[in-house]
Amino acid sequence: MIPLYRHGTSHLHRMPVGAKFLGIFVAALAASVFRESLGVLLSIWTVTLLGFLLSGTRVRGLFAQLWRLKWLVLVLTIPQLIFLTPAEAGFNVARVLAVVMLAALFTLTTATSDILSSVERVLRPLDPVLLRGGLSAERISLALSLTIRSVPVILSFYADIREAQRARGMRPTPRATVLPLLVMSLRHAEETAEALAARGVR
Repeated sequence: MIPLYRHGTSHLHRMPVGAKFLGIFVAALAASVFRESLGVLLSIWTVTLLGFLLSGTRVRGLFAQLWRLKWLVLVLTIPQLIFLTPAEAGFNVARVLAVVMLAALFTLTTATSDILSSVERVLRPLDPVLLRGGLSAERISLALSLTIRSVPVILSFYADIREAQRARGMRPTPRATVLPLLVMSLRHAEETAEALAARGVR
């Protein structure tokens, strides 16, 4: 559900990465501390939805973002209905979804390179400690970069597999999809490792 960065010139796009991350942290903390406050929940949702609109997202695109959460709603709601009332379950799910949408807004208005640069700057003073464990700010930033960039690659593998199955008249099943996806993902990981090794990255 996490969207890719969309270039823009809005105030949210120009905000420092740290400020946006702090906003998400404060919102998540408020949602956790004031668990039963409807006013706090509505405030978080209002800020989130307005943020999407101010970032240049059209109303139709905003509804599309919300629609993508349908499976997450089911996964979160069904187990809670066993132990909680529908009202309590709905309130809990709404809190989680608000934070998820804030995170989506963060990725929509923040370039991956800016995020990684900020992470590296924050970790740089810890280099002496990290080096004792064979790590460094640069290595951690590289690992995050590879992880983030692998997500759309794996999703494209999944789309290719489904398209090939439909072209052959096959009915998509978890067993027929997971194995090819696993093989393609492992091959991609191996090729990435070889490319890093060729550039002297260990």
